[in-house]
Amino acid sequence: MRNRLILFPILLALFGLAGAVLGAQPSDAPHLEKRGAATQLMVDGKPFLMLSGELHNSSSSSLEYMKPIWPKLEALGLNTVVTPLSWELIEPQEENYDFTLVDGLIDQARAAHQRIVFLWLATWKNGMSSYAPVWVKSDVRRFQRVVEHGSEVEILSPLCAATQEADARAFAALMRHIKQIDGREHTVLMMQVENEVGVLGDSRDHSEAANQAFDAAVPEELTAYLKAHYNELNPDLRERWDAHGDITAGVWTEVFGDNDRTDEIFMAWNYARFIQAVAKAGKAEYDIPMYVNTWLAGDDTPPGEFPSGCPEPWVMDVWRAAGSSLDFYSPDLYDPRFELWSRRYRRAGNPLYMPETRGGAAGAANVFFALGEEAGIGFSPFGIESEADAKDPLAESYQVIAELAPQLLERQTTGDVHGFVLSREQPAVDFTMDGYTLRVGLDNSFDGPSASGFGLIMGDGKDAFLGAGKGFRVAFTPRLESGPQAGIGAIDEGTFEDGKWVPGRRLNGDEDDQGKDWRFDPRSEKIEKVTLYGYE
Repeated sequence: MRNRLILFPILLALFGLAGAVLGAQPSDAPHLEKRGAATQLMVDGKPFLMLSGELHNSSSSSLEYMKPIWPKLEALGLNTVVTPLSWELIEPQEENYDFTLVDGLIDQARAAHQRIVFLWLATWKNGMSSYAPVWVKSDVRRFQRVVEHGSEVEILSPLCAATQEADARAFAALMRHIKQIDGREHTVLMMQVENEVGVLGDSRDHSEAANQAFDAAVPEELTAYLKAHYNELNPDLRERWDAHGDITAGVWTEVFGDNDRTDEIFMAWNYARFIQAVAKAGKAEYDIPMYVNTWLAGDDTPPGEFPSGCPEPWVMDVWRAAGSSLDFYSPDLYDPRFELWSRRYRRAGNPLYMPETRGGAAGAANVFFALGEEAGIGFSPFGIESEADAKDPLAESYQVIAELAPQLLERQTTGDVHGFVLSREQPAVDFTMDGYTLRVGLDNSFDGPSASGFGLIMGDGKDAFLGAGKGFRVAFTPRLESGPQAGIGAIDEGTFEDGKWVPGRRLNGDEDDQGKDWRFDPRSEKIEKVTLYGYE
């Protein structure tokens, strides 16, 4: 009996310890983490690469409509779906929330082995306000609108406190509910807050509230941020501030000049303040990564022909000055200058995520540059259900990248990976890696040069490299001219199964141009390993 009495509290302690350990099982919310040279999305304690796609605007408004789509998305090779979720369906009457659609989408995603990035279509979508509930849109006195050229338009003003409060309250309720039903499973990875915001049709809002704010002093929070981060500012914004003496006190035209670019900066500040407040309310309930996407403008396009105030690269610092609840900013990238815009958004610690871009053959190539060269956290062509075919070129790229994901995520942290897209306009690129200069160019075959090529290359140990893609060849030159020359020792084609390399053919002869180059067939994507040797 005495032994039992002694044993009983010990057992209780052990059970308590076990309970504590179980309670500490993977419950950390998805988050961004700086890991070496890259910022990565962490899910359940591991880095996660989003091979994603964005649905058409209205697809996810109906669970029945979505039922046959999920299997197609899984077959395409997606692991994440960017899923629109509209304010009007979540809060059809004020403070009367309906989360039936949210629950159903999460359940369907889990059944299809997919994660979700929810796209909060609320106060703004593509500059306009069509997704706000009718009780908001119809009450124009309480929820004030943008004024353009003397008339109200169907754009809710970011300077209206009532609209900000209503949007933030609904978003907080949504995030609270997502945490309740998904706080452990982590089906929902991130939130996009609004969509392509900004004033369309004029360079700024000319409502009474906006005019009063524009004629008042530039907020001290903005000028203090610009001063504290002067050396890291986007050059265009810094030059505009420099041109007017870098002053920290004055009205908007005194600090930045009397022109439409100042209007854009003013609108960027006000949209940023609004959306930072919405994101802050949501994060207080469930802290997962949140971002804003951007309708990209041409370099010389005047504000108003694109949504004036959205986080273009030259006003991204204004958005950052307005708060810290948004984790990053992303481009909706359809411009053929994919590399240029990708680099513009991967700056000053801003990780690259492509929430909306081209799919098909263009996406199949660009994904290698985004995730390889720019260490992106994910890639997401728009209207993905229209391309949901296992024969789509994107499916081949996603399959290859999924196999390589553990190696790619590791090399992103060391910076030991390069991605590229080749064309007849850009037939070759050079990289330096692990003591070698790599000349990567379009492949040449019996049928002539390839019209295009793409892929990525990463280090794989001493004198060894791992590559993937198609339509290119690689020549190696040692960086030390006085040292030995580089020869190809072996090339193996293969696959990764559960992270383990499974070699296939040993490539030689025509497949490596008689030992001259490391070649990737232009007809289909391959994964290959090469080892080098030195000779005098």
